[in-house]
Amino acid sequence: MSSDAARRGIRSAQAGLLANAALASVKLAAGLIGNAYALVADAAESMADILASLIVWGGLAIAAQPADDDHPYGHGKAEALAAAAVSLMLVGAAFGIALEAVREIRTPHATPAAWTLAVLVAVVIVKWALARRVGAVAEAVGSTAVKADASHHLSDAITSAAAFVGIGVAVLGHRMGWGNAWAAADDWAALFAAGVIAYNGVQLFRPALHDLMDRMPGDEVVAPVGGAARAVPGVLAVEKLVVRKAGMQYFVDIHVQADPVTTLHDAHVLSGCVKSAIRDAVPAVAGVLVHMEPYEL
Repeated sequence: MSSDAARRGIRSAQAGLLANAALASVKLAAGLIGNAYALVADAAESMADILASLIVWGGLAIAAQPADDDHPYGHGKAEALAAAAVSLMLVGAAFGIALEAVREIRTPHATPAAWTLAVLVAVVIVKWALARRVGAVAEAVGSTAVKADASHHLSDAITSAAAFVGIGVAVLGHRMGWGNAWAAADDWAALFAAGVIAYNGVQLFRPALHDLMDRMPGDEVVAPVGGAARAVPGVLAVEKLVVRKAGMQYFVDIHVQADPVTTLHDAHVLSGCVKSAIRDAVPAVAGVLVHMEPYEL
């Protein structure tokens, strides 16, 4: 992982940490004072976001460390581990919110205060903007962990929007003279939000798991690598091509066929040209291992 990419990812995690700390405090206070469990559940999700940002921060810091004798391929897997941890945290938070929402639904309580809706509007705007910003960083640096962090922010925006709908229904029902019959609407909103959070957690866990298990990336990476190798003068065929991801970087293992009468020296030079062509075509490639073989019809 390049140090610049790691720094960008860490800065986004730090910004998210500060924002989540402030929002969690506001939502928790508003939820307790305004009798809105959906806001309390939302605050709990933001607190989980704080820990998630810390995990992403730590994972990127470790992944940015250079290769050493014990880790010749670098420490990039720490980034995928951080993404997996954040994904599992999302699922755990969803489970906890769902249990508490069911308990609140079964327990009669007062209607939430109408002013809590204004708090939720502000939260949705802030979290949506933060999700877009962090998501843009994730796309730019190719980080699974930063992408998980962006999804965490988006999930928080979704839970806040669901809470707004639930509290709005509860407040409207109370003002229409229906008493507390709709007071649990915000709890149902929290239960719905828990389902959304759990889904996002599972969806984010899959790419992290693929990275940890060295799954081949898609054609957006493999095709340019193979095309760059085949375009090198002297390369007659590419017999085998394997690519794996470690953090934000890729490692390539490629079998290149050349004229059988090529000398060892010329084959060595040709392999160097192949490496350079691949790294020029896909800058995220950190290492290329070229196996030279004789071309046979």
